[in-house]
Amino acid sequence: MKSSFRPLVLALSVAAAVSAPVAHSENVKIALIETLSGAFAPIGQNQLHSYQMFAEQSNKQKAAGNNTLEFVGFDNKGSPQESLTQLKAAIDQGYRYIAQGNSSAVALALIDGVNKHNERNPGKEVVFLNHSAIDPDLTNSKCSFWHFRFDANSDMKMEALTGQMAKDKNIKKVYIIGQNYSHGHQVTRAAKEMLKRKRPDVQIVGDDLHPIATVKDFSPYVAKMKAAGADTVVTGNWGADLALLIKAAKDADLKATFYTYYGSTSGVPTAMGAAGADRVKYVGYWNPNNEGFVGHEYVDEFKKKYNDDFYVMDTHTVVAMLSKAMKESKSVDPVKVAFAMEGMKVKSLNGETEMRAADHQAQQPLYIATWVKTNGKDVKYDQENTGYGWKTDAKVDPYVAAQPTSCQMKRPSKL
Repeated sequence: MKSSFRPLVLALSVAAAVSAPVAHSENVKIALIETLSGAFAPIGQNQLHSYQMFAEQSNKQKAAGNNTLEFVGFDNKGSPQESLTQLKAAIDQGYRYIAQGNSSAVALALIDGVNKHNERNPGKEVVFLNHSAIDPDLTNSKCSFWHFRFDANSDMKMEALTGQMAKDKNIKKVYIIGQNYSHGHQVTRAAKEMLKRKRPDVQIVGDDLHPIATVKDFSPYVAKMKAAGADTVVTGNWGADLALLIKAAKDADLKATFYTYYGSTSGVPTAMGAAGADRVKYVGYWNPNNEGFVGHEYVDEFKKKYNDDFYVMDTHTVVAMLSKAMKESKSVDPVKVAFAMEGMKVKSLNGETEMRAADHQAQQPLYIATWVKTNGKDVKYDQENTGYGWKTDAKVDPYVAAQPTSCQMKRPSKL
């Protein structure tokens, strides 16, 4: 009995050792489905580099526990249809997380694609991390448990922007111009509604929507602005469409002040140069020339590493929250991680950011800033080596820009 019992004990001991819980680690790949070629490629490449910089930091600090994060670019060429093709390619390669932001039309297509995939493939769910697609519908009528938006939506930004505009009594005539797709339509609607409420004396003297990534010469639009006597221009344009618009305004010596969403994005600072000084403003979730220059180390590192300007600050928030959710849930499973991110708070470079559970819309401070010459004091950081940067006009608390939601979210069962 003794001789036969000992091998059995040994076998059981080996089996127990093999099955004992160990610290499991995974390399979690996130597919960045963005425009990585063509006219808008500089912004997509900047975002990819930003994500990679913060993933490297997260991995060093073990912010996601024993897991590591890796961001890989998938070029969607700016097309919703191509984005769905890239989504399928990423899923086929085993990706369970995607990130995107440039174009709300693309984001709407991706939400639909992710919803359908998750419904048909329980156990293989995918989570969508949105860093800059800001159509309000994405967290209202089209809200999804699988989608998290880390940027402020266009209504939140317009609430902050028009609040600042309302204080300027020199504003009399406003011209609105935007790209002819969902985001452009939402910016136009919000600008009209909020200006009417806050400054009923202001006259809307023009309202244009143009094809996205198609117009090469904006001088005809600028001529209309001059003819209408516009002293202020409001635009949600981004990328080359904003850079070319600003260039045309500069060439025509249009004296109007531009209120923008994306004045700090690639190509625009160079197009503005000295001519945009004191005349171009933006609303966003961060300014490198903030109080205390919080995040200056990333601005410096990004410039040194990529010879580019760091401005997509919410990539830091995405990585921080995703890492924290994985660590706290002790899982990389998208369902568990998504539940962990609901209501989560993290300290980002602009202050505390909360992922509102009701609609998965980040609540965070916003900045309004003006393009000015650097002075080495409150405007230390320039953009694109122009010698000009952004001076903070106001920092808006989250509750000021917060908007109600109509989201009726359908949630899966908790694992």
